[in-house]
Amino acid sequence: MTVRALPATLAPDGARRLPRWALEATILAGLYLGGELARGVARGGQPSAETDAAAIVRLERRLHVFDEASIQHAAGHVGGLPTLLGYAYVSLHLAATVAVLAWVYRRHRGAYARLRNTLAVASGLAVLGYALFPTAPPRLSGIGVDDTVSRLTAVDLHSAFVSSLYNPYAAVPSVHIVFSVIAGAAVVRLARRPLWRVVGALYPVFVLFVIVATGNHFFFDAAAGVIVAGIAFAVTGLAPRLRAVLRHWPPANEFG
Repeated sequence: MTVRALPATLAPDGARRLPRWALEATILAGLYLGGELARGVARGGQPSAETDAAAIVRLERRLHVFDEASIQHAAGHVGGLPTLLGYAYVSLHLAATVAVLAWVYRRHRGAYARLRNTLAVASGLAVLGYALFPTAPPRLSGIGVDDTVSRLTAVDLHSAFVSSLYNPYAAVPSVHIVFSVIAGAAVVRLARRPLWRVVGALYPVFVLFVIVATGNHFFFDAAAGVIVAGIAFAVTGLAPRLRAVLRHWPPANEFG
């Protein structure tokens, strides 16, 4: 009697296993949906969010960087640019991050786990920021900044559907900046062609322009995003060393 070998995609009990890429995609989707749910749960009240936004305005005035309204008005003088930036705001954040993750997974597998883990750690830190410091975005702060996304694109940030998924006071840190810094750094580090390394370096700068010109973030939010990305990089960089130390702890008694 001839015994047929089980296909590689089947577990010993006959259950079909997910391909590695599908498992990673499932994990990432779960992390993203969990982060979005946490953003919704971490809602602060409107009065406290407006108070925190006013504090940011005062700080930026003292630092002479309170130029969000000027940047939006300048972008509005370029035909079609506000609409382009509006669609970039609602799509580029996720699409570019997924594209970089897929590229790293296919071409630089050894660097993938750290990139994925860095994004996960950064997302957790961002949710903590939303809970501790709910902040109204410029478009809801009464400082002369318009909601160009709702006015010029097909996405209404005030609709019942979007409002059920979107927390307008989850502004500090800017997760758009967090993810753009992490994804851009991965491209700068791993890309072989100089052109792509330049694109990776400039990508967070473009995202900064997008989030400010659309009225969704202050410069302060972006600075907080850079800090969160830096902390996430540090945590995932130290994790392997910490695991190595713990594997050899307690140290062997050299006199034993």
